[in-house]
Amino acid sequence: MNKDESRQRRARQTRIRIAEQIANRLTVVRSNAHISAQVYSPCGTKVLAAASTMEKDLRQTLKNGGNSAAAQQIGKLIAERAVKAGIVDVAFDRSGHRYHGRIKALAEAAREAGLKF
Repeated sequence: MNKDESRQRRARQTRIRIAEQIANRLTVVRSNAHISAQVYSPCGTKVLAAASTMEKDLRQTLKNGGNSAAAQQIGKLIAERAVKAGIVDVAFDRSGHRYHGRIKALAEAAREAGLKF
């Protein structure tokens, strides 16, 4: 089993536990150059809020979309958009990534901006 298969296995187990909770899911997608976050409905079919470093206005303000500073901005932005949509409680789906660095920065910024998980 290689690194990507291990990460996907961890992500699958997390998503199974979140599905049992029947909660809105805050998902993080991370690449080397960008980071994005989406809030899904409990059934997993609707995106209720989204934020990404690939958005045009953010690309102009961010020097690099793949660092902790960018992750903090995305965390604040996704929390603002989720609260505006009436969502406060979410389950955090880190897609099998370790909770440190950019993932941690995004999560802490989202908590400070009003999301509870």
